Amino acid sequence: MSTKNLLYTTVSSSIGELLLAGDPTGLRHIHFKGHDFTPLPDWQAVAALPYPVADQLDSYFAGHLRSFDLPLHPQGTAFQRKVWAALAEIPYGETISYLELARRIGNPSSVRAVGLANGRNPLPIVVPCHRVIGSNGALVGYAGGLSIKRALLTLEGALASPTLATGSSPQLDLF
Repeated sequence: MSTKNLLYTTVSSSIGELLLAGDPTGLRHIHFKGHDFTPLPDWQAVAALPYPVADQLDSYFAGHLRSFDLPLHPQGTAFQRKVWAALAEIPYGETISYLELARRIGNPSSVRAVGLANGRNPLPIVVPCHRVIGSNGALVGYAGGLSIKRALLTLEGALASPTLATGSSPQLDLF
């Protein structure tokens, strides 16, 4: 499905400005400022989307919301949607590895493909791709940057290893 004629708005958060875009059926995109942030020319600016995404994000960043209840309408391949559905099942405050995510979708040999699908998640934060870390506990890859991933995991109390907790430079071992 096309990304033409979407509605969009921006909101401020503790991790910076976010661009939210959707259509009447649901939220389609969340973009971090400075990372593919420019709306397309045919998108329509609105004060708010027709579902409470801004309110729920505010509540999440205030530490009050642990799971989102929003109409979602991400676009991707069947495999990507399967990975994103599995991401949505990772509980608040927990992390899993890319290998574990591949196991959860029933395809443990697809770790790299799972990593790529995770990286193409169009709804970061709401579909919690930040909860996927390297098998060695290191922070790896995040569309908003590792500092934002660290901030989200800190907010959720999910920093599970000394590498993450000390804020030292993470290793870039994907799996």
